Amino acid sequence: MRHFLIKLRKILLYDSLYLILLLFSIIYIVVYINLYKNESKYSTNCTKFNLKIKDYKIDGDKLSIDFFDEVIGVYYFKNILEKESFNYSINDELSIAGSLKVPSNNTIPNTFNYKKYLQHNKKNYILNIDSIKLKRKNNNILYKIKNYIINRINSIDTNGYLYAFILGKTNYLNNDIYNNYRINGITHLFALSGLHVSVFSSILLYIFNKIKLSENASYLITIIFLITFSFVASFTPSILRATLFFILSSINKIYYFYIKPKNILYLVFMIMIFINPFYIYNTGFLLSFIITYFILLYNENHQINNKLISILKISILSMLSSFPIVINMSYEINIVGFFNNLFFIPFVSYIVFPLTILCTIFNKLTLILNFFINIMESISMISSSILNITLIFSKLSIIEIIVYYIFLISIIKYKNKTFYVCFLIYMIIIYFYPEFDKNTYIYYLDVGQGDSALIVNGNHNSILIDTGGKVTYEKEEWKMRNNEYNNMNSSLIPFFKSLGLTKINYFIITHGDFDHMGEAINLVNNFKVEKVIFNCGPYNDLEKELIKVLDEKKIKYYSCIKELNIDKNKLYFLQTKEYDNENDNSNVIYTELYGYKFLFMGDASVTTEKEILSKYNLPDIDVLKVGHHGSKTSSSKEFTNEINPKYSIISVGKNNRYGHPNKEVLDNLNNSKIYRTDQDGSIKFKIQNNKLKIETCSP
Repeated sequence: MRHFLIKLRKILLYDSLYLILLLFSIIYIVVYINLYKNESKYSTNCTKFNLKIKDYKIDGDKLSIDFFDEVIGVYYFKNILEKESFNYSINDELSIAGSLKVPSNNTIPNTFNYKKYLQHNKKNYILNIDSIKLKRKNNNILYKIKNYIINRINSIDTNGYLYAFILGKTNYLNNDIYNNYRINGITHLFALSGLHVSVFSSILLYIFNKIKLSENASYLITIIFLITFSFVASFTPSILRATLFFILSSINKIYYFYIKPKNILYLVFMIMIFINPFYIYNTGFLLSFIITYFILLYNENHQINNKLISILKISILSMLSSFPIVINMSYEINIVGFFNNLFFIPFVSYIVFPLTILCTIFNKLTLILNFFINIMESISMISSSILNITLIFSKLSIIEIIVYYIFLISIIKYKNKTFYVCFLIYMIIIYFYPEFDKNTYIYYLDVGQGDSALIVNGNHNSILIDTGGKVTYEKEEWKMRNNEYNNMNSSLIPFFKSLGLTKINYFIITHGDFDHMGEAINLVNNFKVEKVIFNCGPYNDLEKELIKVLDEKKIKYYSCIKELNIDKNKLYFLQTKEYDNENDNSNVIYTELYGYKFLFMGDASVTTEKEILSKYNLPDIDVLKVGHHGSKTSSSKEFTNEINPKYSIISVGKNNRYGHPNKEVLDNLNNSKIYRTDQDGSIKFKIQNNKLKIETCSP
């Protein structure tokens, strides 16, 4: 055995061995993902299922269930009694009746793709549940322990942080509070990661050392605890990475293999990739490995004696190493976020996180935990207002990311000032890159049953026409969800940022209906807006609410204008007559961009169309944004024949209750190429070298 260990040590000391194995792992990932066939044992005709619960969440009247299978279940409680009587646990087997639905892709570019997210987790269907019955109760001792811990957490009033730190679920945290953490650049502290495993293991090893337990026994018991902790946290990739790293590092120390920490990380990467190659798409997995890699690389090449300086440098390094991933998630970064980490890293690691573990055991400590949480949330709220210097970056390509990391590795390894200068120049280039794009883009965005269009011209001036708006209805308290879906926050603003837009120069509201301006206040509260244009006619209640916000923020606004000069282009407002209804008062906008004619009709009806035809000559429109979502009240045969559009865009919600678009309207437009947001998603027109190119973002 001794002779074998000596030989093994010699082999494991070769750095080139790990690089070869790493290259092999990358090849394996590429081959596996490209050859993987996502076949299903189900079809959409299936209606009866026997499934085991892997995880679940109750939010208001909505029950979401992740099964040990290729489906995600969704059920809506019919009443509060049904919700309160729900008593199923993880690993229970259920008999379910329902229908399968294939998930959709994102329909606004550069936003979260739920279909791909599910596919990367080997989920093929969403199961809309009609009825649930228990078939078999869980009898597995490990899952009984896990269910006991979950029930303990549920019994504690303020359990959002316990869900985050014990179960690895940040979606139980309050949305506004979590948004403050995001602005401060500290959300990584609330996702279970190597930091928490390190703190947990350090506490255990310290206790075992105090009671004079042998080193081997200490490591063995700690490993058992960490594996149990990982199991309770559902083996999330970042926790699994940290646990495997601790296990291999322990073996390395006990048997004196002298493997470099960086090489141990390579081994962990290979093990996890062979467990599941789709981990490569998991954000937690990527952040965990990349940040750890750069910290280890830095420690390998630098010596730091001062503890405070060490925390500061590691904080800066974590921010820099995670930069491309964070940018392609949120398209913005708080450049002073590392200052926040100087306080929050030790505060969360050594106070809040240990207290959540203790509270799970001794729930009377909740008052102490809440005291420190209130301090943390208050400081976070103040910091998000004061220390918030946010830069917006457009979406980075794979090539840009690779070049970025080459620069960062070179800076750490070679300590050459030339690399620092080149890196700084490169950062400036990718920040200002959208400014160099002289093409013009017109986006017709899928906002459901509503309208929203964005024009970005060659000088990077942006004109937003409407925002869409999802109507929400008053609910009983038991139906209210923690984080209600918000169309603007989840789609439009991230999309604007992904283009590198730092502001909306002109925000045009065609009229005051909710499906056209329902997200206007969200927009001006979350994004810089320079000028707002209203339509003709009196302001309605929705418009008055917006004007209050505009006045508070000192944003200029105008109404009933005739034209707008933007660089060398003009926007003509064709409807300046006042009617007795919002739809006919809609701003109707005409513009020519590099010889191509665009017409935006808002919700204008046949009445407005006749008025426009009597005043203007508008033959051969290239792109028509069809009026009123294709309603029969608009797009008359006379009007469509006169303007003769080449392309017609109908902004309409899928399976909407109005029956839009109307068949007669579709017939009136049959000489044009019709695009519909319910079928084609968002539609992009790109004018490049005076040529018009069209792309869709299909569901």
